[in-house]
Amino acid sequence: MNSSTDHLPDGYSPENHSPADDPPDIHSPADKKATWAGEASLTGSLQSLLGTVVIAVFVITFIVQAFQIPSPSMENTLLIGDYLLVNKLCYGGGSVGDYLMPYRRVQRGDIVVFNYPVDPAQHFVKRVIGVPGDRVRLVNKQVFVNGVPLKEPYAHFSRPADDLFRDNFPRLEVAAGETPEWWIRLRKLVEDGRLIVPEGHYFVMGDNRDNSSDSRYWGFVPQANIIGRPLVIYWSVQNDEGDGITPSSVSGKLYHFAYAITHIFQITRWHRTLRLVN
Repeated sequence: MNSSTDHLPDGYSPENHSPADDPPDIHSPADKKATWAGEASLTGSLQSLLGTVVIAVFVITFIVQAFQIPSPSMENTLLIGDYLLVNKLCYGGGSVGDYLMPYRRVQRGDIVVFNYPVDPAQHFVKRVIGVPGDRVRLVNKQVFVNGVPLKEPYAHFSRPADDLFRDNFPRLEVAAGETPEWWIRLRKLVEDGRLIVPEGHYFVMGDNRDNSSDSRYWGFVPQANIIGRPLVIYWSVQNDEGDGITPSSVSGKLYHFAYAITHIFQITRWHRTLRLVN
């Protein structure tokens, strides 16, 4: 009959046994400490990542927001393919917090991003020409505010002055591109050939005066529609218009994304990237 000692190594005896001779315990305190340290490290990493995500969401939601310029209406100040960071805290939101933060009023000459009054789901970017109480008039493309010609080094013209709605404003006849609602309201706000900007509203125009759908055609921008003021062009890419791809389609978006990734150095307008907007 085999005894339990049949499986012990040769030369073993209880008298000369030492605990150091035993095989290491797989659940030794050192291993447990290492496991706890690894778990703590993983937890710390997850907390750090979560904190970063929360901060990023807060910044994107309340402080800055990214926008892309899709049209030429602000040329040559902003071009198609410019990507902007917009300061959403610049003007405040009409709450008690406005008295605690260094907000300021919208000023004549500011470039603003806003929800398009005709379709608030769309975002527009234009320059403020008239603030509440101003009297605005255009004569042969020259803007007059309160009877004084406005100096506009940023204004861009591609056509000669003509006896048209865009060059001589306000006009009470129906103009191409003018919304019916604005035509009705416009007639009530014109005095001595000048448009009066009501309280809480702003008259805006694109810098590309001959190719801009702006307040001349659809009316004022309410204060509540203003999202913020562009800070910087953080990236600018060449306009690839006319390449035969429809950007609005799924295949078009995939094509443009793939092309941008593989040609990022070639298509980037480096002289415009990180340029302040003014």
